[in-house]
Amino acid sequence: MIRILVFALFVLALAAGFAWLADRPGELSIIWQGQRADMSLMVAATLVVSLVAAVMFSWWIVRVIWTSPHSIQRYFRARKRDRGYQALSTGLIAAGAGDAAGARKMLGRTKGLLSADQEPLIHLLEAQAAMIEGRYDDARKKFELMADDPETRELGLRGLYLEARRLGANEAARQYAERAAEKAPQLPWATEAALEYRSAAGDWDEALKLLGDGRSGSPEEKKAHARRKAVLLTARAAAKLDADPKGARDDAHQALKLDENFVPAGLIEAKAYLREDNLRKAATILEKLWKATAHGDVAKLYVRARSGDSASDRLKRAEKLEALRPNNAEALYAVAEAALETRDFALARTKAEATARLSPRESAFLLLADIEDAETGDQGRIRHWMNQALKAPRDPAWTADGVTAPEWHAVSPVTGRLDAFEWKTPVSELQGPVEEGSSDAVDEAIRTLPPLAIEAKPVAVVEEVVTVEKAEAEAPVVVATVVEPIPVKTVTPAKTPEKVKAETVEEKEEERPFYGLPDDPGVKEGVVKRDGTSGFRLF
Repeated sequence: MIRILVFALFVLALAAGFAWLADRPGELSIIWQGQRADMSLMVAATLVVSLVAAVMFSWWIVRVIWTSPHSIQRYFRARKRDRGYQALSTGLIAAGAGDAAGARKMLGRTKGLLSADQEPLIHLLEAQAAMIEGRYDDARKKFELMADDPETRELGLRGLYLEARRLGANEAARQYAERAAEKAPQLPWATEAALEYRSAAGDWDEALKLLGDGRSGSPEEKKAHARRKAVLLTARAAAKLDADPKGARDDAHQALKLDENFVPAGLIEAKAYLREDNLRKAATILEKLWKATAHGDVAKLYVRARSGDSASDRLKRAEKLEALRPNNAEALYAVAEAALETRDFALARTKAEATARLSPRESAFLLLADIEDAETGDQGRIRHWMNQALKAPRDPAWTADGVTAPEWHAVSPVTGRLDAFEWKTPVSELQGPVEEGSSDAVDEAIRTLPPLAIEAKPVAVVEEVVTVEKAEAEAPVVVATVVEPIPVKTVTPAKTPEKVKAETVEEKEEERPFYGLPDDPGVKEGVVKRDGTSGFRLF
C-alpha cells in the first residue's frame, strides 16, 4: 500500500514538473566539441528523463542476470521447504488421529525434505509416531532430547510428565512438573500439577509461594486464583490449629477475606477463637456464616460451642439459629436434637417431623426413631422410622470423587485434585453381587423385599440392632430384622369360624406418610420363644 502511494506521488510530481515547464517555454543551446544543438526546454527535459529511465532499466537487466542462479536456487529451496512443512502437517494430523502408518510415512518424507536441526517439530512427530506404535522407550528418549533443547524444553517436559503419569511414576511426574513450573511458570499445566503435588504433600507454604499474587489476568482468572489461595490458606490453618491457634486464626481470616462464604475457613477461625475462650467473636463469625449458607457443620459448632454448657443452653442457641433462618431444615434439626437432650419430646418430635417434611433424609428419620425410643420405647414405631431411614436419601457430606469425609479437606484422596470436596448429598453407588451370609446381604434383602403380606402363622422375630454412638458425623444406626418361621406340630382340632377367619385373612400393607401410623405394629404379648413353649398373634 505504501509503495503504491509513493509511486502515485512520484507520477504526480513528474506531471506537475512537465506542466510547469510547458507554461514557461524557452530555448536551450548546447555547444559540445564545436557542434551547436538548439532545442526547446521541454525537449531537453524529456531527453533527461528518458536517459534516467534507460539507465535504471539497464541496471535492472544486469542485476537480474547476475543474481539469477541464486534466485533459481532459492526458489527450489522454498518449494522443497513448503513440501516438507506440508508433509509435517499431514503427519501431525495423522498422529493425532491415531494413524500410525500414515504418521510414519509422513515422518520419512519430512526427514527427506527438512532438517531436524532447523525444525524441532520433527522430533515431536517422531515421538508421537513411536507412542502410537507402542514404542514408549523411543518416545521417552525423544522427549528427553526435546527437554534438553531450549526451544522445545516445555514441550519435552510435558511429554515426559504425561508418560510418567501413564506409568504411575508419581515422583518422576512431580519432578518434571516442578522443573517445568520453575522454567516456565506461565504454563497452566505445570503450575497446576506442581500445586497439586505440593498440596498432597502438605507443603502449604511452598504451594502458596508457587501460586503467586495473581494480579494479572482476566476477572475470571483472578476469581479462580482467589479461590485457590483461600483453599490453601484454610488448609494451612487447619494444619496449625492445634499447635498455633493464633496463626490458624490469621490464615482463616485471610481466607474469609478472599471468599467470605467459605465455610471451612469460617469454622476454623471460630474454633481458633474457642480455643482462646473468645465465645463472642466465634459466635459472631458463625452467625454471619449461618445467615449466608445455613450449613449443617456451622449449626453443630454453634450449638456445641462450649462443652460445659447444659442441654437447655444448647437448646437456646439452636432456637436462635432457627430465628436467624426460619423454616430451614438444618435449623429445625438442630432444635429437635437439642430438645431431645432436654427431654422435651413434644418439641423434639414437632421439629423433627418438620425437618423430615422439608428435607426427607436419613438423619431426620433416625432422630425420630431416637425420640420414639426415649419417649415410648414402642419397637414397632422405632422400626417404622428405621425403615424410612433406610429408604431416605443420605445426609449431605463433604464429598470428592465419590468419597465422603466427616471433615473438609483441601485435596481429594483419590485423584489429588485441589479444592475437590463439595458439600452435597453423596450419590449411592451400585453394588455388585452380595455374598450370602454377609451383613450386606441382610441389608440388600431388606431393601428388595416386596410389601409384606401378613399371614396368621406362628413366627419368631429375631432382631439385631447395632447401635453406634453418635459422633458429630451422625453415624447411622443399622437395624436388620429377620423373620423366621418356627416349626409347629400340625394339630387338627375342630375349627371355629373365628379361627378359620384368622387363618385366611391376608392384608396388604398400605404406604403411609412418614408422619402416619407405623407399618410395623410391633410384638404383642405372648412372644413365641425358640423352644416353642408359647405363641402369639400379630393381630
